[in-house]
Amino acid sequence: MGILVRIPTPLRKFTGGQATVQVEGSTVVEILKDLDIKYPGIREKLYDGQDIKRFINIYLNDEDIRLLGGEQTSVSTGDKVSIIPAISGG
Repeated sequence: MGILVRIPTPLRKFTGGQATVQVEGSTVVEILKDLDIKYPGIREKLYDGQDIKRFINIYLNDEDIRLLGGEQTSVSTGDKVSIIPAISGG
């Protein structure tokens, strides 16, 4: 059993419509790399160069990774990662 990643609706075109997918890795950056290997093209929507885009929020078990260890945050089998694009308006 790997890490469960919740995929937001706008990115499900990369996962064949799946709302959740299983990936492998021991840190957030590793699971995001595995996510892009399994679902090519998704990285471009998450990253601005080498950094996660400002408006992309990633949560590990309901905690923002920015408040933990960022992309180097450790993950364990059974953890849940949520990718949440920020919603803005005017």
